[in-house]
Amino acid sequence: MAIAPPVHTEEHARSWYTATASRITDYPTLTDQVTADVCIIGGGFSGVATALALGEKGYDVVVLEANKIAWGATGRSGGQLIRGLGESPERYRRYIGSEGVDAINRMGFESVERVRSIVSKYRIQCDLQMGHLDAALNPGHMKALADEQLWLGEQGYPHSVRFLESTELRDVIGSQQYIGGLVDEGSGHLHPMNLCLGEAEAAEQYGVQFYERSRVTAVNKTSTNGKYQIITESGSVNARMVVFCGNAYLNDLEPQLSGRVLPAGSYIIATEPLSESVRDELLPGNHAVCDHNALLHYFRLSSDGRLLFGGRCNYTGRDPKSITQSLIPRMRKIFPQLNQVAIDYEWGGLDWHFHKPDSTDRSVKSNNLLCPGLLRAWRECDAHGSTTDC
Repeated sequence: MAIAPPVHTEEHARSWYTATASRITDYPTLTDQVTADVCIIGGGFSGVATALALGEKGYDVVVLEANKIAWGATGRSGGQLIRGLGESPERYRRYIGSEGVDAINRMGFESVERVRSIVSKYRIQCDLQMGHLDAALNPGHMKALADEQLWLGEQGYPHSVRFLESTELRDVIGSQQYIGGLVDEGSGHLHPMNLCLGEAEAAEQYGVQFYERSRVTAVNKTSTNGKYQIITESGSVNARMVVFCGNAYLNDLEPQLSGRVLPAGSYIIATEPLSESVRDELLPGNHAVCDHNALLHYFRLSSDGRLLFGGRCNYTGRDPKSITQSLIPRMRKIFPQLNQVAIDYEWGGLDWHFHKPDSTDRSVKSNNLLCPGLLRAWRECDAHGSTTDC
């Protein structure tokens, strides 16, 4: 078995994603002083997607990654590609107004299409599979999902969305734990590390420069031309604009963000490859699934027939003593069919949650602008892998 403890080292987690990565990156460490239009801090989904978008528009871009491309939450998530932010933007209406709420809702729909477009345009091999089930555990969950289906219809959501009662659920999932759900054919799942690695390769076509093992230690405003100096442990970048994309791993690099980002641990196990008959019994339509537990469970099949099962979200900063022993009882409760199945991989890491802003939070009011030339951006990647480009 390839089980490894969920420690954070300078290398990628010893996960199923790493074992099946499309390539191994070997970008240089920044040891000189370089210049760029834009310096991006963080080489996960947020940073790489931003770099690709800017590169396509002709910007001179440098990406600084403290460890390896796709090292953090990007390479550790559940790989679920889901529309939206994971919560309603209504809570921010007082800060961003109706126009802002509407824009975020549109981005929630467009984000998945953006990923699909990139995968198609650059022929990225990342096991993209459409189809997602939001699973309900109680009548309250069912009402919320019915309301969501109605809202999606009012918004003109272009994909098939089916509300399923318990008698219809068997066609989607072979479990007795759920009483219904909402199937969205416009969301799905993929290999997140390979998506990020493919986007980085695409960005190189536009001259984007990537540096690994180049941890940023300070960002200073220069006295000339309003530029910024981004200092690493062994080099520096002078840039007109800086984009913070480290999310849960930014630590105290930017005080306006550090007080708003709450790191959360989450963990995944991967079974041994399952027979075709077992796969068809568990998830006959190959949908990704997440449930409505406050500490949700999320799971899907991999391209080589394993069940990837995640959960155990916590904010304590402490990893479980054994990820496998922590998650196996939960997996077997949902799928008793897997009582005798071996676990080949386990891993964990930090995703992030953004605190509700207060009335003095300029960063929310100014559309992710911290001050002129200093921005934050994200492609949301929570535990199970929701993806929204902002």
